[in-house]
Amino acid sequence: MTTEGLQAAILLPAFAAGLLVLLTHVPLGMEVLKRGIIFIDLAVAQFAGFGIVAAHALGAESHGWQMQCAALAAALAGAFFLRWREKRNPVHQEAIIGVSFVAAACATILVLAKDPQSGEHMRELLVGQILWTTWTGLVPLAIVTAVVLAVWHGPRLKASPLAFYLAFAVAITASVQVVGVYLVFASLIVPALAARGRPKVGYAVGVAGYAAGLLGSALFDLPSGAAIVLALILAAIPASALASRGRGS
Repeated sequence: MTTEGLQAAILLPAFAAGLLVLLTHVPLGMEVLKRGIIFIDLAVAQFAGFGIVAAHALGAESHGWQMQCAALAAALAGAFFLRWREKRNPVHQEAIIGVSFVAAACATILVLAKDPQSGEHMRELLVGQILWTTWTGLVPLAIVTAVVLAVWHGPRLKASPLAFYLAFAVAITASVQVVGVYLVFASLIVPALAARGRPKVGYAVGVAGYAAGLLGSALFDLPSGAAIVLALILAAIPASALASRGRGS
């Protein structure tokens, strides 16, 4: 254990990024569970990831506007496709989502095949780079969060399947570039599972998971993304158990 990693200049922007992610991912994750399309977050995140690596392969500047546009375009295209498939064959929607995720992941691998730094790019895509977050870098994520929340809580938009898919794609595109695919999935599903329909519980689990994961990664010099995922799961277990007891009593 070491305290050298406990630097506020690094941990506070990372924690703020986690809070911004949770603001949209908790309600969206609860809607995902309600609709029974659990793996849509992985699929859409992978679509955005494919857009990122494709733009990089074509020479786009890292974190430049071309890469952001490519990620958003890929995520929106995937969202439109999944919504179109849902209208045509809702019974097999979860299977279509799974196949879409595998297809996007394999396409990403093929694009990275000739890149000598492919391993690093894949690691960043999967586990993110939340500890590299800066206060200035949080501005785009904060703007996207505000827009998505405004759309999500707008009149009658929550009931629109298309509005859900598009808001979902925009939120995922912004968050996956900060926290990675694994943490996007965990931030959506784990707090929502523990919440059992109560957003405050979901937010509490999310905040506890991000705080504990970041502190653990700093103290023990561990990968932050993986540490936060496991911390979220550990925080959700007692919360879910308490929720079950409360309902039983």
